[in-house]
Amino acid sequence: MTDRPRTRLYLITPPAIEDIDGFSDALMAALEAGDVACLQMRLKAGDAIDEAATRALADTVMAPVQEMGVAVVINDSPSLALELGADGVHVGLDDVPVAEARRILGPDAIVGATCKASRHRAMVAGEEGADYVAFGSFFPTVTKDKATPADPEILSWWQETMELPCVAIGGITVERAAPLVRAGADFLAVSSGVWNHAGGPAAAVAAFNTVFDTAGAADGN
Repeated sequence: MTDRPRTRLYLITPPAIEDIDGFSDALMAALEAGDVACLQMRLKAGDAIDEAATRALADTVMAPVQEMGVAVVINDSPSLALELGADGVHVGLDDVPVAEARRILGPDAIVGATCKASRHRAMVAGEEGADYVAFGSFFPTVTKDKATPADPEILSWWQETMELPCVAIGGITVERAAPLVRAGADFLAVSSGVWNHAGGPAAAVAAFNTVFDTAGAADGN
């Protein structure tokens, strides 16, 4: 694991955004504060994606985010990702299958897959053409009512077994990040750990990047 690339931040929007302009300002400040690989738009209406809210947010932030070199991924809906010109889609266990998402978006798009704590599901997702697999929840989370617990050991197993990148998700904060970095997470997916950070989103992004540098260095990364 010594030659594994540095862990990066995978930012997820809050599930609802009332003030798009205010959120946009906070988002741009956060992206300027440190390395962010990806922004997932995860705006929900009940259990489903809020397509109207996602379109409204995309109209404001997608172009400037992409211009900063940050990939934009839409939660749940490959058809909406295609419509909006996003870089890809993230699909859950009950959403469109990975292979179908790949068919809709084409070979160059990002397709990520939720795998919770299932090694089998992760291997199947890779076989179906996923670009990354997401494991979690590693900690209690306020953004999902029915989170499946996962152990950091699954990240280590994945790194030792597979080449496909893995994402750790679920209740991750700056204080909880280091063990997941050391366990082998290529990306940490974070929502409230950034947006609800006491110092603000920009301070959170900077702090996460400090953890990636220090924890990765301690692991020989």
